[in-house]
Amino acid sequence: MPNKRILVVDDDAYVREATEEILKLRGYEVDTAPEARTALARLDETEYDLILSDIRMPGMTGLELLEAARAKAPDTHIILMTAYGTIEDAVQAMKKGAYDYIQKGSTDPAEIELVVERALMYQEAQRENRRLRSELKERYGYANMLGKARCMDRIFDLLDTVASSRATVLVTGESGTGKELAARALHYNSPRGNGPFIRINCAALPRELMESELFGHEKGAFTGAIKQTRGRFEMADGGTLLLDEISEIDASLQAKLLRVLQEREFERVGSNQTIKVDVRIIATTNRDLEKEVLEGNFREDLYYRLNVIEVELPPLRERKEDIATLISHFIERYNKENGKKIQGITDAAFDILMRYDWPGNIRELENYIERAVVVAQGDMLDADDLPRKLTAGPETRADNGIRVGLTVHEMEQRLIMKTLESCGGNRTEAAGILGISTRTLRNKLHEYGAMDAFKEVNGTNGDGVPQAVDQP
Repeated sequence: MPNKRILVVDDDAYVREATEEILKLRGYEVDTAPEARTALARLDETEYDLILSDIRMPGMTGLELLEAARAKAPDTHIILMTAYGTIEDAVQAMKKGAYDYIQKGSTDPAEIELVVERALMYQEAQRENRRLRSELKERYGYANMLGKARCMDRIFDLLDTVASSRATVLVTGESGTGKELAARALHYNSPRGNGPFIRINCAALPRELMESELFGHEKGAFTGAIKQTRGRFEMADGGTLLLDEISEIDASLQAKLLRVLQEREFERVGSNQTIKVDVRIIATTNRDLEKEVLEGNFREDLYYRLNVIEVELPPLRERKEDIATLISHFIERYNKENGKKIQGITDAAFDILMRYDWPGNIRELENYIERAVVVAQGDMLDADDLPRKLTAGPETRADNGIRVGLTVHEMEQRLIMKTLESCGGNRTEAAGILGISTRTLRNKLHEYGAMDAFKEVNGTNGDGVPQAVDQP
């Protein structure tokens, strides 16, 4: 690894010079110090990627140097070496934060090179991980939810207040309003932001798969269980689990889910061993859970356990002052993705978007702007770049094939199929727009014999999830 700076610390001049030569031959920049206090003074002047230090030195020992160096330069990795190594020294060194431990008498130059290279690669991985987490936190900050409307200010304040707690949060709102984005913002701006963020779509999987996905299973627990598998709760330990579209979870699983929320423990399918986890739960739904409770479709005790904090996201039609900001954001995003240089949007096209009612909310707006950026020939998005359903006159848009003689059943089928087409075949999104559950929508498609028509949409099963269930 070129341009890496290493400090070698050893009171034995021969060892110090030999180690320096080995490392310089590998292309590293190397400084040396004859004892620990000199090394500490060097740390005030120079930033080192790695320190190789003897343990047994007069004055300050290598272990004492280790502690002092980590306080001064926490990102610098340290490898301790000695000709008098013992297991106790090794254990103590690792406990104090040394990356590795080598014995000078039994280690050849190739082995030194290997240990140094591994330490520097690990350091690079740590730095990249911190960079990515910083980017995630910035990407999912509240500001990136893009809202200047007064109602959004209240939501940002609420999210900021509850992020630091471990309280369960229920995010409600119509399909496409940004519920998952709000959940991610909560996670990445919380003390759990460095932990895992795991999502499961409760509407996408049948009951027999859902239980295994949530809790995991043992080998042989059911046909096809060829190995022990962790569930989403285990995967989210120390972080956040997003239960997306919680209203669609099977009634038989609601009691098991309630237990996990109350006791923070569960058993894998096919096991009697209890597993404890530390997981924060965020649930989302586009349905009225209170109504679902009254109708007997959702457990009341589970509802209250989930609804400790409710964050209700408004539909786009109630915050149209944010449309201009969202348009600019999506133009910038899809310019980058498609190598385009769209400068903005014409007044005519903007007026059309402002008059539209946005039943699919922000997701629908994003889809239309992406399409417009891709097809636009000029440097401004114009009315001709928008879908016909937005630019057609009121009479054309209202017609949709309605005519005397059609039965209510036929009209229902046409409405469902048209909505699915407008959503690109995504059943979860279409169900949200239609105001029905995805289970009801699947039953209707079975009734129409149209399941295969929307079975695979962009590599998904029609519910917006991969055809094959990913196993950890």
